[in-house]
Amino acid sequence: MTGTLVLAGTPIGEVADAPPRLAAELAAADVIAAEDTRRLRRLTQALDVTPTGRIVSYFEGNEAARTPELADALAGGARVLLVTDAGMPSVSDPGYRLVAAAVERGVKVTAVPGPSAVLTALAVSGLPVDRFCFEGFLPRKAGERLSRLREVEGERRTLVYFEAPHRLDDTLAAMTEVFGADRRAAVCRELTKTYEEVRRGGLAELAEWAAEGVRGEITIVVEGAPESGPAELDADELVRRVRIREEAGERRKEAIAAVAADAGLPKREVFDAVVAAKNAEPAAAREAGRGAAGPR
Repeated sequence: MTGTLVLAGTPIGEVADAPPRLAAELAAADVIAAEDTRRLRRLTQALDVTPTGRIVSYFEGNEAARTPELADALAGGARVLLVTDAGMPSVSDPGYRLVAAAVERGVKVTAVPGPSAVLTALAVSGLPVDRFCFEGFLPRKAGERLSRLREVEGERRTLVYFEAPHRLDDTLAAMTEVFGADRRAAVCRELTKTYEEVRRGGLAELAEWAAEGVRGEITIVVEGAPESGPAELDADELVRRVRIREEAGERRKEAIAAVAADAGLPKREVFDAVVAAKNAEPAAAREAGRGAAGPR
């Protein structure tokens, strides 16, 4: 018989938020894979649990190398418990590789639901929560960060990001540039902890606040883009949005469909704009060539 992989949510701050099943799983697991074994030790002490299984580290630096070992243990019948420093495994934390390996081997994968910084921040943000998308951490390099933000500048769903405190001011400044100074947002800091703080306002206002320095675990919630009608987007803007999506790896057909959906336009109208722009490029190149050659 194969074993079972258990993904266990851990508290994002207040230990009392630990799900009741977590203690039982920590005590019964054959193997506990922890993002930080020292944090795991503090957690088990707080929950008054003594693990009986083997404890191994499983973090970004060794995730790829350790996954086959844990997958073999699962295939051999072990009950493997995966915990990260806070929240649910696999959500911007180690876990995806092991889940994929377990599924590939036909191993049962289950979860102990627990606290989530994503859902907690959404709930307290004061922004629409009926539709949202989680974007995780943005790239560290400024150019790549701006490019990633531009990919979703027309996204109408509420956006949720994780960010390191020392990059918060740069990230909010980049969001201000791409989304606009008045786009509403909430910066949620140290959720459920002693110094919990939720700062709400326009992006420019929040960027100015963050420039003074912020500490702690950060989750950013950003209001989605306002509804935009066909009259607000000219052909050049439609073409620009398609190119951004293509540069991000989308095929042209999918990019055109997505831009049309965002703009509330028929796909044919966006397609025609892209074709017209493509046909205009050789003509522009010929004119430039004649200008460079001078009069004959």
